[in-house]
Amino acid sequence: MRRSPGARRGRGPSDREDHLIGVLVSGEGTNLQALIDDGLPISAVASNKPGVPALERAQSAGIRTAVFELDRYESREERDEAMADWLAGQGVRLVVCAGYMHLLRPSFLERFGGRIVNTHSAPLPDFPGAHPIEDVLAAGAKETAATVHYVDEGVDTGPVIAAEPVPVREDDTVQTLRERVQAVEHRLLPKAVRELISSSVSWGAAGGAGPEGTVLPSTGPESTVLPAASGGGGAAEAGERSRESNPRSLGPAGADAGQEGEA
Repeated sequence: MRRSPGARRGRGPSDREDHLIGVLVSGEGTNLQALIDDGLPISAVASNKPGVPALERAQSAGIRTAVFELDRYESREERDEAMADWLAGQGVRLVVCAGYMHLLRPSFLERFGGRIVNTHSAPLPDFPGAHPIEDVLAAGAKETAATVHYVDEGVDTGPVIAAEPVPVREDDTVQTLRERVQAVEHRLLPKAVRELISSSVSWGAAGGAGPEGTVLPSTGPESTVLPAASGGGGAAEAGERSRESNPRSLGPAGADAGQEGEA
């Protein structure tokens, strides 16, 4: 493992054995803040970008942080392996993508198999990909949704955990609709994560998939589940696959600051 020069130790909460959650970030960190404010057991926060507000939020809460910039590694695979090693070393069992802007490589997905979740700001499978708010508005849909889902190797193809519809108003813009969806995300994501860690009987080894029967359930409470599928390594990443053959050229893919992937 190559130690990230951006690794920092928090002031104390992650020393507790019950801090099981690792959060991946790339931007503002508003969803991360919602997780922190809910008192969830966060052990570590990793980012692919240095100096982003999400890292400051984590450090202010006394949570360990590390930065894994792509250009410091020979390949995407090596970077994701290093990030997985670091998270495992912090005791992470569940990974939450909270505005993380890169697709996760197979080695990372296998390491935390069945225990990576993400948010998406539209119903799935109807509106997958990098620009869900824009796509909802372009389609003239009457509603979008805040959706929490498992991450798999596809782009928004893993199972939905929970979703809550958000009506589209006639005068909505991308910004106004995004703000209302994010407000729901800030409530729905912590609730879904808390239910996942509460319902897991056994977590298996830190950073590993664990034996059969220890993987988190594929759905939340029946009242919050939609009969749809979702997933992906961050909803803002759909345009990234066309550039994966040249890992050194990859930066944050598919979304600008302030988009759904930066929440």
